[in-house]
Amino acid sequence: MASRTKGKADSGFAPPDLRAEPPATLRDYYRQMTLIRAFELRANEMYRRAKIGGYCHLNLGEEATVVGLMSALEKRDYLFTTYRDHGYALARGLAPGAVMAELFGKSTGVSKGLGGSMHLFDAKARMLGGYGIVGGQIPPATGAAKALTYRGDPGPDAEAVMCLLGDGTTNIGAFHESLNLAAIWHLPIVYVIVNNRLGMGTTVERASAEPELFKRGCSYRMPGERVDGDDPVAVREAARAALTRARTERQPSLLETMSYRLKGHSVVDPATYRSREESQRVRDLDPLPAFRSRLIEAGVLDDDDAKALEEEAEQQVAEAVDFADKSPDPQVKDLFNYAYATDVANASRRLPAEPVFPVADDSTGGAS
Repeated sequence: MASRTKGKADSGFAPPDLRAEPPATLRDYYRQMTLIRAFELRANEMYRRAKIGGYCHLNLGEEATVVGLMSALEKRDYLFTTYRDHGYALARGLAPGAVMAELFGKSTGVSKGLGGSMHLFDAKARMLGGYGIVGGQIPPATGAAKALTYRGDPGPDAEAVMCLLGDGTTNIGAFHESLNLAAIWHLPIVYVIVNNRLGMGTTVERASAEPELFKRGCSYRMPGERVDGDDPVAVREAARAALTRARTERQPSLLETMSYRLKGHSVVDPATYRSREESQRVRDLDPLPAFRSRLIEAGVLDDDDAKALEEEAEQQVAEAVDFADKSPDPQVKDLFNYAYATDVANASRRLPAEPVFPVADDSTGGAS
């Protein structure tokens, strides 16, 4: 497949010159993209086999955006994501087995089986969710950026926050309130709109009076940029520049990455709002084979190299599924262990159907 340029779907995008990139870096990007693709395809299968419950939203078609954004983040930075979070967890370094176990609701999962698909969390990796409510991550991410301003002065080694959101989220109040505060308080945060053209089943053009969503940053006098989300290098460069502004100038930014999700909004969404022709066009723009072709053309990979990376990803995911399937379920006795970050006096640990007050023991005449 030919590589995608902006003239193909979003006039103006020009793909970066891959010859300027270290071959090992490009190979690693493709490795990560194939891992995310293999993981999400298997998650889709496991959901349909009832191994995964609840809601499940996949990054299929957004792998280049995921890898580009996570490549720009430093380990010291904080990440807040939407409920479409599997790929970000993998690219942030969380073990595939632990992520899959969380989807299975097992105690070995990254959130000990208590969060599931939409609530992946790892404090050590500074991945602070996974939020199930649309836009629920934006105020906490803004608050985290405010907290960072108390930790030290701006500079190249300062910490920053990246907050991901979908295109539909730009129409809720918390989006505007948070961006306004970030601009007033000069917070070290980058808001990233992962625009896959559809807020569930409604196109951006039908839902937003200003469909070029990055322009909304102008209202708050913060830089805004739209970038080709199907190119990990382009995404990385734009995100890295925005993070540098956040660190050194405490200047928040609004970045919009343009991509297409290959499936419906969630695993159970048949995406009937897309015509057959539109669905085929989206498949033709699949970023994975496009990036593969560009790497082969640039001499970074050959077919055998690419196949080996793809087989490695499949093996990793197969092992992740096996790990999750064999892992133990959470225990009822541990249900309240993480209700609060620290112990709270008189906190109830009563299970459903248990009495509020002690029940008299008729055999002894006393209270049980």
